[in-house]
Amino acid sequence: MNQEMNGDHGTENHHHQLNNILHEKIDYVFKVVVIGDSAVGKTQILSRFTKNEFSFDSKSTIGVEFQTRTVTIKGKLIKAQIWDTAGQERYRAVTSAYYRGALGAMLVYDITKRQSFDHVARWVEELRAHADNSIRIILIGNKSDLVDLRAVPTEDAVEFAEDQGLFFSETSALNGDNVETAFLRLLEEIYSVVSKKELECSNDKTDAAMLKGSKIDVISGPELEISEMKKLSTCSCGF
Repeated sequence: MNQEMNGDHGTENHHHQLNNILHEKIDYVFKVVVIGDSAVGKTQILSRFTKNEFSFDSKSTIGVEFQTRTVTIKGKLIKAQIWDTAGQERYRAVTSAYYRGALGAMLVYDITKRQSFDHVARWVEELRAHADNSIRIILIGNKSDLVDLRAVPTEDAVEFAEDQGLFFSETSALNGDNVETAFLRLLEEIYSVVSKKELECSNDKTDAAMLKGSKIDVISGPELEISEMKKLSTCSCGF
């Protein structure tokens, strides 16, 4: 009887382990960078999204740091790897390595500090100089709960975002308003770009296969292989 019970227990553990493995099967990992002036609430927004936490005695972030959260978008399991600037922005020392491989960016300013919004254009310029040109960017006006201290009208931010082709939202890391929505919108936009690239890659490979079948009597083997390689090399399937 004990053996049977132990056997059943072992089977249950095995199923539990299998379920965990299946649950953890990640379809995509998206690197997202959070940028903006110091003390605008970047780390707090990140903590609110990944851990649903807010710390009133949060100090300036020092050192390289990223946090993750796994979400489901259109049936795909996506791990968001979200990087914090780690205080480097205070010394204007955010390096190109920070942006490398980033598919999305959250550019944060403080609605109560006009200067943090005035610097947004420089952040966009730096981002576009170092990141991939297909990167998706969302502009975030944080601390929307401090209504009476507002120094940046929403209209100014909307106008800038439209001019630069950015998405826009106002958030409050303190009470959580729009934080989840903003991150998910950014991740959905990244997924849209990635899916489109994958489709283009798939179509190019199909075209190459058709080319090989239809031109085999015209193009010699070695020339055809070179032609195929050139065509496929224009498609980057790595994300």
